[in-house]
Amino acid sequence: MTDYGHDLQFGIFPSPDAAAADRVVELTRTADVEGLDLVSIQDHPYQRRHLDTWTLLSYLGAVTTNVRLAPNVACLPLRPPAVLAKSAASLDVLTGGRVELGLGTGALWDGIVAAGGPRRSPGESVEALEEAIAICRDFWGGGGVRVRGTHYQVEGLQAGPRPVHDIPIWVGAYKPRMIRLTARLADAWIPSMGYAEPASLPALNSALDEAAEKAGRAPVLIRRMYNVSGRFGTGSGFLEGTPENWAEQLAGLTLQQGMSTFILGTDDPDIVRRYAVEVAPRVREHVAAERERRAGSGDEPHSATGDPAASVSLEERVTATVEAGLTVRPTPDDGTRLTDAVPWDEGRRPAHTQISGRTYGETDNAAPQHLVDIHNGLRSELAQLREILAQVRSGHATVGQARLVLNTMTMRQNNWTLGAYCESYCRIVTGHHTLEDRSIFPHLRASEPDLAGVIDQLETEHHEIHGLVDGLDRALVALVGTDGTGTPGQEALDGVQRALDVLTDGLLSHLAYEERELIGPLARHGFYG
Repeated sequence: MTDYGHDLQFGIFPSPDAAAADRVVELTRTADVEGLDLVSIQDHPYQRRHLDTWTLLSYLGAVTTNVRLAPNVACLPLRPPAVLAKSAASLDVLTGGRVELGLGTGALWDGIVAAGGPRRSPGESVEALEEAIAICRDFWGGGGVRVRGTHYQVEGLQAGPRPVHDIPIWVGAYKPRMIRLTARLADAWIPSMGYAEPASLPALNSALDEAAEKAGRAPVLIRRMYNVSGRFGTGSGFLEGTPENWAEQLAGLTLQQGMSTFILGTDDPDIVRRYAVEVAPRVREHVAAERERRAGSGDEPHSATGDPAASVSLEERVTATVEAGLTVRPTPDDGTRLTDAVPWDEGRRPAHTQISGRTYGETDNAAPQHLVDIHNGLRSELAQLREILAQVRSGHATVGQARLVLNTMTMRQNNWTLGAYCESYCRIVTGHHTLEDRSIFPHLRASEPDLAGVIDQLETEHHEIHGLVDGLDRALVALVGTDGTGTPGQEALDGVQRALDVLTDGLLSHLAYEERELIGPLARHGFYG
């Protein structure tokens, strides 16, 4: 039996029927309201009855607040990968980090050729997919994109925008070469029930695990997703019975085959509601109960007995969790500040002092490590932002002077670049906080109720930080409007510096506090449940 310990996710796969556009929108809204995790859309640009997938996903992103969105899967031969990467990154920015990307090699070649695409052999399709993944990864990393492949050549493209979060790439694979590619390069494997019945999953999963290990990757790094279909009734077949039958069958796939994301193909709003309200919670209950049983029997790392300490220092909390296998450490904060304007009382913040007493494994560390990685990205961007302002203040560059290259970003005018960079950075900060407020925090509140005080404080700090971002924007407006020569006045520069210093103090303080309080809960509960 293989259970990778991934958090469970549930989604839908509605038809992008142009004649029933209102239906797919309402199905998506239902999924959003009822607490499903994903809405994915098939991509067949040559199909005259279908809405365009990216246009539809963009519209769906505008009318929802929580569900993540993905093509399932994008028709790569008709989606140039550099443009596809930009589309995904743009929608990720607009939705606050709610985009994932399924990629397919293409299959209905007559339709692809009719729409102006290439006809590729199976081997060529796999080669093209590998090149496309490289282009997407490079694009999302920022800077210049250079991929000289057989099927795609991208030479020195300046990438942007960056996505708000690391966009996961899904790949559907059934044959050995595609399984090996998925094992090396994909974040998720997504077979479909129509091509891989449940009985075929053990062999495919074993092949994927073996290929991952040969490629030097831990199999647990690859999420196992499954496109499924079914109907509620009294049948004994897979997903043909009652909601409880469905829950038992899906939980079995999680516990025995590690499948952790189930995307249901349906256009029936009643089935969507029952799937969200009756099936998904029961699957989570079954899986949680069995994982707890296994932990208690010693099959997996398990919780120790004993009550949490009533009052434990930060250093003691961190030491205790590290000794128990939680290897992710909060970023130290020595309390040094550039200003006295942090908009909250740092000494009166609530602290979450409960220690779970459990032993943490590799999978448990993934969610808190991801939080720290995101925060480190924000800290790095903040350091670059401060460097840009230092260049302006030193007179190294002004409007009309020589271009300055900072890392991979080319600057035309220093004042213009500072404003554009601040705008981009502030958007990333806002997107990160929106993702936490709308998805992660509600999940942690439900999973660990005594975190309420900490989460209330973090949400307050998010609001305050957005105010600091607005203050920086106002200072930048004053900077670029100082005179007609392109040389900023000292008073305007001082205003930008003060606003940036206050943002620096507030953001670094907040990130350190959030890591200190949430690393343990995230290890126990993950991001989404």
